[in-house]
Amino acid sequence: MLAKISKLTPFVARQTRAFSRWSHVEMGPKDPILGVSEAFLADPHPDKMNLGVGAYRDNAGKPVVLPSVKEASTRINDANMNNEYAPIIGIKRFNDLSLNLAYGADTVANSHIAALQALSGTGSLRMLAGFIARHWNGETPTCYMSNPTWGNHHTIFQHAGLKTATYDYYDPSTIGLNFNGMCQSIKDAASGSVFVLHASAHNPTGIDPTPEQWAEVSRLMKQKDHFVCFDMAYQGFASGDCDKDVNSVRQFVDDGHKLCLLQSFAKNFGLYGHRVGCFSIMADSAEEKARLDSQLKIIARALWSNPPIHGARIVQTILDDAVLKPQWYAEVKGMAERIISMRTLLKGLLHAEGSTKNWEHVTDQIGMFCYSGMTGEMVDKLATEHHIYMTRNGRISMAGCTTQNVPILAKAMHAVTK
Repeated sequence: MLAKISKLTPFVARQTRAFSRWSHVEMGPKDPILGVSEAFLADPHPDKMNLGVGAYRDNAGKPVVLPSVKEASTRINDANMNNEYAPIIGIKRFNDLSLNLAYGADTVANSHIAALQALSGTGSLRMLAGFIARHWNGETPTCYMSNPTWGNHHTIFQHAGLKTATYDYYDPSTIGLNFNGMCQSIKDAASGSVFVLHASAHNPTGIDPTPEQWAEVSRLMKQKDHFVCFDMAYQGFASGDCDKDVNSVRQFVDDGHKLCLLQSFAKNFGLYGHRVGCFSIMADSAEEKARLDSQLKIIARALWSNPPIHGARIVQTILDDAVLKPQWYAEVKGMAERIISMRTLLKGLLHAEGSTKNWEHVTDQIGMFCYSGMTGEMVDKLATEHHIYMTRNGRISMAGCTTQNVPILAKAMHAVTK
Protein backbone atom coordinates (compact mmCIF):
# COMPACT_ATOMS: atom_id res chain seq x y z
CA MET A 1 0.00 0.00 0.00
CA LEU A 2 2.83 2.39 0.88
CA ALA A 3 4.43 1.70 -2.49
CA LYS A 4 1.21 2.60 -4.27
CA ILE A 5 0.90 5.87 -2.35
CA SER A 6 4.46 6.85 -3.15
CA LYS A 7 3.82 6.23 -6.85
CA LEU A 8 0.76 8.48 -6.74
CA THR A 9 2.61 11.35 -5.03
CA PRO A 10 4.06 12.94 -8.24
CA PHE A 11 0.61 12.83 -9.84
CA VAL A 12 -0.95 14.55 -6.81
CA ALA A 13 1.77 17.21 -6.91
CA ARG A 14 1.11 17.81 -10.59
CA GLN A 15 -2.61 18.14 -9.90
CA THR A 16 -1.94 20.61 -7.08
CA ARG A 17 0.21 22.79 -9.37
CA ALA A 18 -2.29 22.77 -12.23
CA PHE A 19 -3.29 26.29 -11.15
CA SER A 20 -0.64 28.99 -11.49
CA ARG A 21 0.71 30.59 -8.37
CA TRP A 22 0.39 33.95 -10.14
CA SER A 23 -3.02 33.57 -11.75
CA HIS A 24 -4.41 36.33 -9.52
CA VAL A 25 -1.92 38.97 -10.80
CA GLU A 26 -3.69 41.61 -12.88
CA MET A 27 -2.36 43.27 -16.01
CA GLY A 28 -0.81 46.60 -15.04
CA PRO A 29 -1.62 49.84 -16.85
CA LYS A 30 0.76 51.06 -19.52
CA ASP A 31 3.08 53.91 -18.71
CA PRO A 32 1.44 56.96 -20.34
CA ILE A 33 4.68 58.20 -21.95
CA LEU A 34 5.71 54.77 -23.21
CA GLY A 35 2.19 54.43 -24.61
CA VAL A 36 2.71 57.60 -26.62
CA SER A 37 5.95 56.21 -28.03
CA GLU A 38 4.28 52.92 -28.96
CA ALA A 39 1.49 54.72 -30.81
CA PHE A 40 4.06 56.89 -32.58
CA LEU A 41 6.11 53.90 -33.70
CA ALA A 42 3.01 52.11 -35.00
CA ASP A 43 2.04 55.10 -37.19
CA PRO A 44 3.41 54.65 -40.75
CA HIS A 45 2.93 58.33 -41.68
CA PRO A 46 6.24 59.83 -42.94
CA ASP A 47 5.77 63.19 -41.19
CA LYS A 48 4.68 61.90 -37.78
CA MET A 49 5.93 63.76 -34.73
CA ASN A 50 6.71 62.46 -31.20
CA LEU A 51 6.44 65.25 -28.62
CA GLY A 52 5.99 62.98 -25.62
CA VAL A 53 9.51 61.83 -24.70
CA GLY A 54 11.52 63.99 -22.31
CA ALA A 55 14.89 63.80 -24.01
CA TYR A 56 16.75 66.61 -25.77
CA ARG A 57 17.02 66.64 -29.55
CA ASP A 58 18.94 68.99 -31.85
CA ASN A 59 17.32 71.05 -34.59
CA ALA A 60 17.44 68.01 -36.89
CA GLY A 61 15.50 65.99 -34.32
CA LYS A 62 18.51 63.83 -33.46
CA PRO A 63 19.85 62.79 -30.01
CA VAL A 64 22.83 64.83 -28.82
CA VAL A 65 26.08 63.90 -27.12
CA LEU A 66 27.64 67.06 -25.75
CA PRO A 67 31.23 67.78 -26.89
CA SER A 68 32.32 68.16 -23.25
CA VAL A 69 30.89 64.71 -22.52
CA LYS A 70 32.71 63.23 -25.53
CA GLU A 71 35.99 64.77 -24.37
CA ALA A 72 35.52 63.58 -20.79
CA SER A 73 34.72 60.06 -22.01
CA THR A 74 37.90 60.04 -24.07
CA ARG A 75 39.98 61.06 -21.07
CA ILE A 76 38.42 58.37 -18.91
CA ASN A 77 39.11 55.70 -21.52
CA ASP A 78 42.70 56.90 -21.91
CA ALA A 79 43.25 56.70 -18.18
CA ASN A 80 42.80 52.90 -18.19
CA MET A 81 40.70 53.07 -15.03
CA ASN A 82 39.61 49.83 -13.42
CA ASN A 83 36.01 48.66 -13.27
CA GLU A 84 35.91 47.68 -9.62
CA TYR A 85 32.84 48.38 -7.49
CA ALA A 86 32.45 51.94 -6.29
CA PRO A 87 31.96 52.41 -2.54
CA ILE A 88 28.33 52.34 -1.41
CA ILE A 89 28.28 56.15 -1.38
CA GLY A 90 29.61 56.17 -4.95
CA ILE A 91 32.48 58.35 -6.11
CA LYS A 92 33.14 60.85 -3.34
CA ARG A 93 34.66 63.52 -5.57
CA PHE A 94 31.58 63.36 -7.80
CA ASN A 95 29.37 63.87 -4.73
CA ASP A 96 31.45 66.84 -3.55
CA LEU A 97 31.32 68.53 -6.95
CA SER A 98 27.57 67.88 -7.22
CA LEU A 99 26.97 69.60 -3.88
CA ASN A 100 29.11 72.58 -4.89
CA LEU A 101 27.18 72.95 -8.15
CA ALA A 102 23.84 72.96 -6.32
CA TYR A 103 24.34 74.60 -2.93
CA GLY A 104 27.41 76.68 -3.75
CA ALA A 105 30.91 76.02 -2.41
CA ASP A 106 30.56 78.41 0.56
CA THR A 107 27.36 76.78 1.78
CA VAL A 108 28.88 73.32 1.44
CA ALA A 109 31.97 74.41 3.40
CA ASN A 110 29.87 75.83 6.22
CA SER A 111 27.18 73.14 6.42
CA HIS A 112 26.82 69.50 7.37
CA ILE A 113 25.43 67.67 4.34
CA ALA A 114 25.11 63.90 4.08
CA ALA A 115 25.35 62.79 0.46
CA LEU A 116 25.72 59.78 -1.77
CA GLN A 117 25.61 58.95 -5.45
CA ALA A 118 22.19 57.71 -6.54
CA LEU A 119 20.53 56.34 -9.66
CA SER A 120 19.54 59.68 -11.17
CA GLY A 121 16.40 61.43 -9.93
CA THR A 122 14.30 58.29 -9.59
CA GLY A 123 16.87 56.56 -7.39
CA SER A 124 17.32 59.70 -5.31
CA LEU A 125 13.56 59.90 -4.71
CA ARG A 126 13.41 56.21 -3.78
CA MET A 127 16.26 56.76 -1.34
CA LEU A 128 14.31 59.63 0.23
CA ALA A 129 11.12 57.58 0.47
CA GLY A 130 12.99 54.69 2.08
CA PHE A 131 14.72 56.99 4.54
CA ILE A 132 11.44 58.61 5.61
CA ALA A 133 9.73 55.22 5.96
CA ARG A 134 12.52 53.89 8.19
CA HIS A 135 13.60 56.90 10.21
CA TRP A 136 10.79 59.45 10.61
CA ASN A 137 10.48 60.52 14.25
CA GLY A 138 6.85 59.96 15.21
CA GLU A 139 3.81 59.16 13.11
CA THR A 140 4.73 58.65 9.46
CA PRO A 141 3.96 61.88 7.59
CA THR A 142 1.90 62.45 4.48
CA CYS A 143 4.09 63.26 1.48
CA TYR A 144 2.70 66.06 -0.71
CA MET A 145 3.30 66.35 -4.47
CA SER A 146 2.16 69.19 -6.73
CA ASN A 147 -1.04 68.79 -8.72
CA PRO A 148 -0.03 67.88 -11.40
CA THR A 149 3.44 66.41 -11.01
CA TRP A 150 5.84 64.00 -12.68
CA GLY A 151 3.99 60.72 -13.16
CA ASN A 152 6.43 58.66 -11.08
CA HIS A 153 6.43 60.78 -7.91
CA HIS A 154 3.40 59.22 -6.20
CA THR A 155 4.36 55.69 -7.26
CA ILE A 156 7.86 55.90 -5.80
CA PHE A 157 6.65 57.03 -2.38
CA GLN A 158 3.70 54.64 -2.33
CA HIS A 159 5.97 51.68 -3.14
CA ALA A 160 7.93 52.56 0.00
CA GLY A 161 4.69 52.31 2.00
CA LEU A 162 4.12 56.06 2.36
CA LYS A 163 0.87 57.97 2.02
CA THR A 164 0.85 60.67 -0.64
CA ALA A 165 -1.41 63.65 -1.30
CA THR A 166 -1.38 66.69 -3.57
CA TYR A 167 -0.99 70.42 -3.08
CA ASP A 168 -2.60 72.94 -5.41
CA TYR A 169 -0.25 74.19 -8.11
CA TYR A 170 -1.80 74.57 -11.58
CA ASP A 171 -4.62 76.94 -12.49
CA PRO A 172 -6.30 75.74 -15.73
CA SER A 173 -8.19 79.02 -16.10
CA THR A 174 -4.94 80.96 -16.55
CA ILE A 175 -2.66 78.07 -17.61
CA GLY A 176 -0.44 79.42 -14.85
CA LEU A 177 0.46 79.01 -11.20
CA ASN A 178 -2.31 78.77 -8.62
CA PHE A 179 -0.16 80.55 -6.06
CA ASN A 180 -2.94 81.26 -3.56
CA GLY A 181 -4.03 77.64 -3.72
CA MET A 182 -0.45 76.46 -3.23
CA CYS A 183 -0.06 78.65 -0.15
CA GLN A 184 -3.37 77.44 1.26
CA SER A 185 -2.36 73.81 0.75
CA ILE A 186 0.82 74.45 2.72
CA LYS A 187 -1.19 76.01 5.54
CA ASP A 188 -3.81 73.25 5.56
CA ALA A 189 -1.35 70.35 5.69
CA ALA A 190 -0.60 68.89 9.10
CA SER A 191 2.50 70.45 10.65
CA GLY A 192 5.63 68.49 9.88
CA SER A 193 4.44 67.08 6.56
CA VAL A 194 6.77 66.27 3.65
CA PHE A 195 6.59 68.50 0.56
CA VAL A 196 8.30 67.61 -2.73
CA LEU A 197 8.99 70.78 -4.74
CA HIS A 198 10.42 71.16 -8.25
CA ALA A 199 13.51 73.37 -8.07
CA SER A 200 12.99 74.75 -11.60
CA ALA A 201 11.30 73.86 -14.90
CA HIS A 202 8.34 72.23 -13.17
CA ASN A 203 7.39 68.92 -14.78
CA PRO A 204 4.91 68.74 -16.49
CA THR A 205 3.75 72.38 -16.54
CA GLY A 206 6.96 74.40 -17.05
CA ILE A 207 5.45 76.90 -14.58
CA ASP A 208 7.75 78.12 -11.79
CA PRO A 209 7.04 80.53 -8.91
CA THR A 210 8.74 83.94 -9.08
CA PRO A 211 11.58 84.66 -6.62
CA GLU A 212 9.11 86.62 -4.46
CA GLN A 213 6.68 83.72 -4.48
CA TRP A 214 9.43 81.28 -3.57
CA ALA A 215 10.31 83.47 -0.58
CA GLU A 216 6.71 83.34 0.62
CA VAL A 217 6.51 79.57 0.11
CA SER A 218 9.70 79.22 2.15
CA ARG A 219 8.24 81.33 4.95
CA LEU A 220 5.05 79.28 5.08
CA MET A 221 6.93 75.99 5.00
CA LYS A 222 9.09 77.17 7.88
CA GLN A 223 6.02 78.31 9.81
CA LYS A 224 4.44 74.85 9.50
CA ASP A 225 7.72 72.97 10.12
CA HIS A 226 7.32 71.04 6.88
CA PHE A 227 10.21 68.94 5.57
CA VAL A 228 11.11 70.35 2.15
CA CYS A 229 12.57 68.15 -0.57
CA PHE A 230 13.65 69.60 -3.91
CA ASP A 231 13.58 67.45 -7.03
CA MET A 232 16.14 69.07 -9.34
CA ALA A 233 16.46 67.58 -12.81
CA TYR A 234 17.10 70.72 -14.86
CA GLN A 235 19.89 72.82 -13.35
CA GLY A 236 21.23 74.92 -16.22
CA PHE A 237 18.83 73.29 -18.66
CA ALA A 238 15.85 75.47 -17.69
CA SER A 239 17.04 79.05 -18.19
CA GLY A 240 20.59 78.38 -19.37
CA ASP A 241 21.95 79.75 -16.07
CA CYS A 242 23.03 77.14 -13.51
CA ASP A 243 22.81 79.59 -10.62
CA LYS A 244 19.42 80.99 -11.57
CA ASP A 245 17.93 77.51 -11.88
CA VAL A 246 18.90 76.63 -8.32
CA ASN A 247 17.90 79.93 -6.66
CA SER A 248 14.83 78.33 -5.11
CA VAL A 249 16.98 75.80 -3.25
CA ARG A 250 19.44 78.44 -2.08
CA GLN A 251 16.57 80.68 -0.91
CA PHE A 252 15.32 77.89 1.36
CA VAL A 253 18.82 77.15 2.66
CA ASP A 254 19.35 80.84 3.44
CA ASP A 255 16.02 80.82 5.30
CA GLY A 256 17.27 78.06 7.57
CA HIS A 257 15.59 74.98 6.13
CA LYS A 258 17.43 71.68 6.57
CA LEU A 259 16.24 70.34 3.26
CA CYS A 260 16.76 67.33 1.06
CA LEU A 261 17.98 67.68 -2.53
CA LEU A 262 17.53 65.15 -5.32
CA GLN A 263 19.87 65.90 -8.22
CA SER A 264 19.76 64.31 -11.66
CA PHE A 265 22.35 64.74 -14.40
CA ALA A 266 20.32 63.02 -17.13
CA LYS A 267 18.99 66.13 -18.85
CA ASN A 268 21.67 68.76 -18.31
CA PHE A 269 24.55 66.46 -19.28
CA GLY A 270 22.58 64.34 -21.75
CA LEU A 271 23.50 61.22 -19.75
CA TYR A 272 20.03 59.67 -19.76
CA GLY A 273 21.06 56.03 -19.82
CA HIS A 274 23.91 56.38 -17.32
CA ARG A 275 21.57 57.03 -14.36
CA VAL A 276 23.73 59.67 -12.69
CA GLY A 277 22.38 61.46 -9.63
CA CYS A 278 23.21 62.69 -6.16
CA PHE A 279 21.09 62.47 -3.03
CA SER A 280 21.80 64.90 -0.20
CA ILE A 281 20.21 65.85 3.09
CA MET A 282 21.23 68.65 5.43
CA ALA A 283 22.07 67.87 9.07
CA ASP A 284 22.38 70.04 12.17
CA SER A 285 25.85 68.88 13.18
CA ALA A 286 28.82 66.79 12.13
CA GLU A 287 27.72 64.06 14.52
CA GLU A 288 24.21 63.99 13.03
CA LYS A 289 25.66 63.94 9.52
CA ALA A 290 27.71 60.86 10.42
CA ARG A 291 24.60 59.07 11.64
CA LEU A 292 22.67 60.02 8.51
CA ASP A 293 25.54 58.83 6.32
CA SER A 294 25.54 55.44 8.05
CA GLN A 295 21.81 54.90 7.56
CA LEU A 296 21.79 56.11 3.95
CA LYS A 297 24.47 53.53 3.16
CA ILE A 298 22.32 50.78 4.66
CA ILE A 299 19.36 51.77 2.46
CA ALA A 300 21.54 52.12 -0.66
CA ARG A 301 23.08 48.70 0.00
CA ALA A 302 19.60 47.15 -0.08
CA LEU A 303 18.42 49.14 -3.13
CA TRP A 304 21.35 48.98 -5.57
CA SER A 305 24.42 48.05 -3.48
CA ASN A 306 26.86 50.15 -5.53
CA PRO A 307 26.05 52.84 -8.10
CA PRO A 308 27.33 52.74 -11.71
CA ILE A 309 30.66 54.46 -12.19
CA HIS A 310 31.10 55.60 -15.79
CA GLY A 311 28.52 58.39 -15.95
CA ALA A 312 29.61 59.75 -12.58
CA ARG A 313 33.21 59.78 -13.80
CA ILE A 314 32.13 61.83 -16.82
CA VAL A 315 30.35 64.43 -14.67
CA GLN A 316 33.26 64.51 -12.21
CA THR A 317 35.79 65.00 -15.02
CA ILE A 318 33.84 67.91 -16.47
CA LEU A 319 33.10 69.70 -13.20
CA ASP A 320 36.69 69.24 -12.03
CA ASP A 321 38.31 70.68 -15.15
CA ALA A 322 39.04 74.37 -15.70
CA VAL A 323 38.37 74.08 -19.45
CA LEU A 324 35.58 71.49 -19.63
CA LYS A 325 33.41 73.05 -16.91
CA PRO A 326 32.90 76.42 -18.65
CA GLN A 327 32.54 74.55 -21.94
CA TRP A 328 29.70 72.51 -20.42
CA TYR A 329 28.11 75.71 -19.04
CA ALA A 330 28.04 77.07 -22.60
CA GLU A 331 26.67 73.83 -24.04
CA VAL A 332 23.82 73.48 -21.55
CA LYS A 333 23.03 77.16 -22.11
CA GLY A 334 22.86 76.45 -25.83
CA MET A 335 20.38 73.60 -25.27
CA ALA A 336 18.20 75.81 -23.09
CA GLU A 337 18.27 78.65 -25.60
CA ARG A 338 17.28 76.37 -28.47
CA ILE A 339 14.20 75.25 -26.52
CA ILE A 340 13.35 78.85 -25.62
CA SER A 341 13.61 79.80 -29.31
CA MET A 342 11.19 76.97 -30.21
CA ARG A 343 8.68 78.41 -27.72
CA THR A 344 8.94 81.85 -29.33
CA LEU A 345 8.58 80.37 -32.80
CA LEU A 346 5.55 78.26 -31.84
CA LYS A 347 3.71 81.18 -30.26
CA GLY A 348 4.39 83.41 -33.26
CA LEU A 349 3.23 80.78 -35.75
CA LEU A 350 0.03 80.11 -33.79
CA HIS A 351 -0.86 83.77 -34.13
CA ALA A 352 0.18 83.72 -37.80
CA GLU A 353 -2.24 80.83 -38.37
CA GLY A 354 -5.00 83.14 -37.17
CA SER A 355 -5.43 81.85 -33.64
CA THR A 356 -7.06 84.42 -31.38
CA LYS A 357 -6.30 82.47 -28.21
CA ASN A 358 -3.85 83.80 -25.65
CA TRP A 359 -0.68 81.75 -26.09
CA GLU A 360 1.49 83.83 -23.75
CA HIS A 361 1.91 80.79 -21.48
CA VAL A 362 3.99 79.11 -24.20
CA THR A 363 6.82 81.59 -23.64
CA ASP A 364 6.07 82.33 -19.97
CA GLN A 365 6.74 78.70 -19.08
CA ILE A 366 10.28 77.35 -18.98
CA GLY A 367 12.22 74.16 -19.48
CA MET A 368 11.71 71.08 -21.59
CA PHE A 369 7.92 70.91 -21.33
CA CYS A 370 5.08 73.19 -22.32
CA TYR A 371 1.70 72.69 -20.69
CA SER A 372 -0.34 73.73 -23.70
CA GLY A 373 -3.81 73.91 -22.16
CA MET A 374 -5.14 71.49 -24.77
CA THR A 375 -7.67 68.90 -23.60
CA GLY A 376 -7.29 65.15 -23.93
CA GLU A 377 -9.77 65.18 -26.80
CA MET A 378 -7.71 67.79 -28.64
CA VAL A 379 -4.58 65.69 -28.12
CA ASP A 380 -6.41 62.66 -29.52
CA LYS A 381 -7.27 64.67 -32.65
CA LEU A 382 -3.65 65.72 -33.05
CA ALA A 383 -2.71 62.04 -33.16
CA THR A 384 -5.52 60.72 -35.36
CA GLU A 385 -5.79 63.64 -37.78
CA HIS A 386 -2.29 65.15 -37.77
CA HIS A 387 0.02 62.30 -36.64
CA ILE A 388 1.37 64.36 -33.72
CA TYR A 389 1.79 62.48 -30.46
CA MET A 390 1.99 63.77 -26.89
CA THR A 391 0.58 62.85 -23.46
CA ARG A 392 -3.17 63.44 -23.03
CA ASN A 393 -2.63 66.21 -20.46
CA GLY A 394 -1.49 68.41 -23.35
CA ARG A 395 2.17 68.42 -22.35
CA ILE A 396 4.44 69.18 -25.29
CA SER A 397 8.09 68.15 -25.17
CA MET A 398 9.62 71.30 -26.62
CA ALA A 399 12.89 69.43 -27.07
CA GLY A 400 11.22 67.53 -29.90
CA CYS A 401 10.40 70.75 -31.75
CA THR A 402 12.53 71.92 -34.66
CA THR A 403 12.40 74.79 -37.13
CA GLN A 404 11.14 72.22 -39.67
CA ASN A 405 8.26 70.75 -37.65
CA VAL A 406 7.03 73.71 -35.58
CA PRO A 407 5.06 75.17 -38.53
CA ILE A 408 3.26 71.82 -38.87
CA LEU A 409 2.64 71.71 -35.11
CA ALA A 410 1.27 75.26 -35.03
CA LYS A 411 -1.12 74.57 -37.93
CA ALA A 412 -2.37 71.39 -36.25
CA MET A 413 -2.76 73.01 -32.82
CA HIS A 414 -4.79 75.83 -34.37
CA ALA A 415 -6.96 73.30 -36.19
CA VAL A 416 -7.87 71.39 -33.00
CA THR A 417 -8.24 74.43 -30.72
CA LYS A 418 -10.10 76.97 -32.88
